[in-house]
Amino acid sequence: MAEVIRMPLLSDTMKEGVIAAWHKNVGDAVKADDVIAEVETDKATMEVVPYVEGTLLYIGPQKGEAAKVNEVIAVVGKKGEDYKSLLEKEGGDAPAPKAEAQSGEDSGKGKEEKKAPEEQTEAAEEKPEEKAAAPKKDDAALKAAMKEVTVVRMPLLSDTMKEGKIVSWLKNEGDQVSSDDVLAEVETDKATMEVVGYADGTLLHIGVKAGEAAKVNDIIAIVGKKGTDIQPILDAESSQGGGNEDAGKAEGSGAEDAGKKAAEETATPAAAQKSAAPAAAPAAGKDTDGRMKASPLARKLAEEKNIDLSQVQGTGDGGRIIKRDVDQFTPGAASAQQGAPAAAAPVASGQEGHTDIPLSQMRRTIARRLGESKFNAPHFYLTIEVNMDNAIAARKAMNEVSPVKISFNDMTIKAAAMALRQHPYVNSSWMGDFIRQNKHIHIGSAVAVEEGLIVPVIRFADQLGLSQIAATAQALYEKVRNKKLQPEDYSGNTFTISNLGMMGIEEFTAIINPPDSCILAVGAIKETVVADKGVFKTANIMKLTMSCDHRVVDGAVGARFLQTLKVYLENPVTMLV
Repeated sequence: MAEVIRMPLLSDTMKEGVIAAWHKNVGDAVKADDVIAEVETDKATMEVVPYVEGTLLYIGPQKGEAAKVNEVIAVVGKKGEDYKSLLEKEGGDAPAPKAEAQSGEDSGKGKEEKKAPEEQTEAAEEKPEEKAAAPKKDDAALKAAMKEVTVVRMPLLSDTMKEGKIVSWLKNEGDQVSSDDVLAEVETDKATMEVVGYADGTLLHIGVKAGEAAKVNDIIAIVGKKGTDIQPILDAESSQGGGNEDAGKAEGSGAEDAGKKAAEETATPAAAQKSAAPAAAPAAGKDTDGRMKASPLARKLAEEKNIDLSQVQGTGDGGRIIKRDVDQFTPGAASAQQGAPAAAAPVASGQEGHTDIPLSQMRRTIARRLGESKFNAPHFYLTIEVNMDNAIAARKAMNEVSPVKISFNDMTIKAAAMALRQHPYVNSSWMGDFIRQNKHIHIGSAVAVEEGLIVPVIRFADQLGLSQIAATAQALYEKVRNKKLQPEDYSGNTFTISNLGMMGIEEFTAIINPPDSCILAVGAIKETVVADKGVFKTANIMKLTMSCDHRVVDGAVGARFLQTLKVYLENPVTMLV
């Protein structure tokens, strides 16, 4: 069934977007991850991805034209599929189909019904007049409702987002809301962001409860005139495959319930074990619930020998009674054992268990994106050693006059940006049918957070001084900690740096962060013995490993880039020229 593509909400202040370019034409086949258009917002120019496969059937606003948030900008479906009814239901987003075309379609449907097998019963048949009247009535009710309300859908809050989880609702059904009120907070794969309704009225409907997920473009709320009948809108959404909303709810709540249940099941035995520790151990051969633990063969032998298993001391796993215990049992010895406490056999009493942790939106996207990168992009790795003695001295001197503290990571970002200026092939992206060589240099700096990993971007890093890079990076890291990153803060990277040196990791390999062609893994600075003109001395060595996409960057190209980077880091004064 055809799917409508809407103008996404690409920033918290965006009310409309201008189509900067269409990358697909009507009739072109599109994949779920194809970029079909570029949209210019109030903050940046970003890409629009359909997240569905099929043929591009319809384009609404042309290049240079604007569309409001949530307006239909395109339709994707099967080739030749009728999509005009979808546009009609949107209340005039596009010209309605001609009456002749509609009647032609109805007559075509009638012919198909006549050709159908005669197995249909009379009860299943309806009069043509009744069939025609019902859709007209529904369409009229839908159009009337759409005039009175604004439908709030799950916005596309990042270029990789496929669904969002409602963290909390700041308004309840029945509340009066203004166009600039924040209705809800949504957790995406990158950050927690606010959803604004951009409409005045009453909050008539909440479609997704707090803690549940909804796919991009699913209805999450409806705002409008109090008393408006919104059922036709919900029915129309359901008939278009809007059941994704329910599926998202079920998936989100099911995952959470499963995680809570698993955590409770794991915690219960642990708690029981802890509380039972000071108490006396259970009777020999018995479980904590009083059930006798014995092998089937031991039970059979005990029955044949008229031995009471409760008097037998088990030596198997967890005190389980086995054949050997029954064979070696003597009633006199048992009585003696009962009279005086026997030394218990050293048996491990650990409790097996596990916890199933539901995937957050961020972890789900990390798994998908890096999995695609690792298995689609042919990685190869280059490692180089850098003498950081001069860099250490230069950093100390600069921090005495710099308004912000400059880190070794800031110096690496600056050096990489200047090296990229000389080696543009490393600052490129694989686009499938062509290689895009970026003229701007935006450095992504990977940051670990509790939920996973996020990459804030230092834009035009080659044009910034070291203190400016340090200030920009610190501001972005603060936004990461407070979950206040906006889409423009973590999108548009052309090269990425991942630093684990502060954790004592000497060297590692990183997975390329799409759409980049390379990622630089930075290790710790370690004092190492080196030979210098026949004399052994110590030097502060840092290892850099670059992962390269061989579709774009060849070995010699990557090696020359690392040589240039090494020169900048070993002679920091060259970065100031």
